[in-house]
Amino acid sequence: MDFPNLFESVSIQRLKSSPTSSTLSLSTLCNTNSRKMALSLRLHNLLSPTFRPKPPPSSKATLSPPNQSLSLLSSSPLPHLLLKASHSLTIRAASSSSSSPTTVADPQGIKINLVPTKPIEGQKTGTSGLRKKVKVFQQENYLANWIQALFDSLPSEDYKNGVLVLGGDGRYFNREAAQIIIKIAAGNGVGKILVGKEGILSTPAVSAVIRKKKANGGFIMSASHNPGGPDYDWGIKFNYNSGQPAPESITDKIYGNTLSISEIKVADIADVDLSTLGVVKYGNFSVEVVDPVSDYLELLENVFDFQLIKSLLQLDFRFMFDAMHAVTGAYAKPIFVDKLGASPDSISNGVPLEDFGHGHPDPNLTYAKDLVDILYSENGPDFGAASDGDGDRNMILGRSFFVTPSDSVAIIAANAQEAIPYFRGGPKGLARSMPTSGALDRVAEKLKLPFFEVPTGWKFFGNLMDAGKLSICGEESFGTGSDHIREKDGIWAVLAWLSIIAYRNKDKKRGEKLVSVSDVVKEHWATYGRNFFSRYDYEECESAGASKMIDYLRELISSSRTGDKYGNYVLQFADDFTYTDPVDGSVASKQGVRFVFTDGSRIIYRLSGTGSAGATVRIYIEQYEPDASKHDADAQMALKPLIDLALSVSKLKEFTGKEKPTVIT
Repeated sequence: MDFPNLFESVSIQRLKSSPTSSTLSLSTLCNTNSRKMALSLRLHNLLSPTFRPKPPPSSKATLSPPNQSLSLLSSSPLPHLLLKASHSLTIRAASSSSSSPTTVADPQGIKINLVPTKPIEGQKTGTSGLRKKVKVFQQENYLANWIQALFDSLPSEDYKNGVLVLGGDGRYFNREAAQIIIKIAAGNGVGKILVGKEGILSTPAVSAVIRKKKANGGFIMSASHNPGGPDYDWGIKFNYNSGQPAPESITDKIYGNTLSISEIKVADIADVDLSTLGVVKYGNFSVEVVDPVSDYLELLENVFDFQLIKSLLQLDFRFMFDAMHAVTGAYAKPIFVDKLGASPDSISNGVPLEDFGHGHPDPNLTYAKDLVDILYSENGPDFGAASDGDGDRNMILGRSFFVTPSDSVAIIAANAQEAIPYFRGGPKGLARSMPTSGALDRVAEKLKLPFFEVPTGWKFFGNLMDAGKLSICGEESFGTGSDHIREKDGIWAVLAWLSIIAYRNKDKKRGEKLVSVSDVVKEHWATYGRNFFSRYDYEECESAGASKMIDYLRELISSSRTGDKYGNYVLQFADDFTYTDPVDGSVASKQGVRFVFTDGSRIIYRLSGTGSAGATVRIYIEQYEPDASKHDADAQMALKPLIDLALSVSKLKEFTGKEKPTVIT
């Protein structure tokens, strides 16, 4: 950074005592090295998370004790975050700019620094926020630009003097990012930030807190199920006042503003101690460090019959939950052990770590293999579950039995009214993402419920929920949830399954044979038929090749006709999925290439928007089987002809060079 370019500065201060008048003072700095060094140090340290100056009189910090201090965080394994970041992140004037930061006094009673910046390429959000490698976010003003662009995209009434929530999954870089976000929020006139202790709040908990506190919105610092650590992934997204992810109309504006941004508004305040519950005030701006578990737990207790679940765990029923060293480690003990009475050793990998213990916090058969091996071992537990980095995904297992996410949401929907108090009046409607299997469709048809098929991305469910049209929904990508919040919810799904099993066994006594996970699933298949389903993920493909493959498939469907033969399959239709929102009429196009055959079988191709590098090609294969005598077949064997057809039609190996998938679900 060329500090001499910053030395010819203009300091503007609007006097609080007279809003209509102002004073302008010009300071022509001397050429002495000492004065240059003093200013350069001030500018360099202005927003460094490791810099802690004494607050000036106008931004004096005051500490207020919290209303209550729950002991659960001191007793639960909230992260000490073993990979303490070594970087000192600073928001500074862009290195190519000849302008210096301008300081103004704000009605909030704190100094606001207007820091010159310049646009940075590549800040378009994906399916669920902006995700890149940590080192990208550590570049000069990378995160700051995006946060400022967000505020520039929102109507001022959506945040001015309002309340925003801030939390994340505990991954590497969250601590530094939290301080940057707080200071820019204050600089843009936000009245209060509610932030989880140590920066911890799961994605479902952020949504819950937004809704309970009637906040204007919230920031989620997470790259979800992607790996964490200095060499891996980080991400940021914004949820609106209903607790749902920001709609595309907002994320498109954010991207547009990142292309023209010239200034960042930053409050000149000290870092906030995120390790202590309580309120810190800077003038009229305040930050409240809150317990990350209590509001979310209170909500779950209003959704489920905890006593019913507790009675199950008191039987000869063995339960295991793998937190994958991710955010649900902070929730597992308070919920499963302290509230429901599970054994403490039923929680695996329960300490949240900045790098997730060098693991990949994606709850599937590949990355949660340790849990899978335990459930498939001789005399394994009766029930196993795992959640991902930010706590919104889940995997459900029985003893030697895997429940596909598509089956999981269908079974929860079919049993919700009798097993879960929240749904005593019956679900309002059901919905799934387009690639998810049609198992849920059959439940909606039998229960005579409204049904919706939406693009991938939880934001598409939110409008339906807010309009009172939707209660239970899910995605094949291990996301399941309901309208209790506006995000998918991993622990909610685990409690839903425990509720179903507990309800089926409510009259059983200790020592009697229990209805198992596999019993529930097979009974469901006998009633509705089985949708054999699998997903093949090809991660970190070269982006150009992956895009060419999708373009090729789009050309292919443009010339396809009903009745075309694809091996033994007859085409019913082929298209690139387009969704028109029934609530606001918005249209989402190019959401996945579909080949649907006359027997109900489907092949779907998508590029995933949740990665941080390269492209992930996903192929979804589904085949419906009504014959109960064939329901126990292995899914990969049952689907093999369709899988072979999918690979052949797409020319995947030719376009991407990939010989085999990274993950098979």
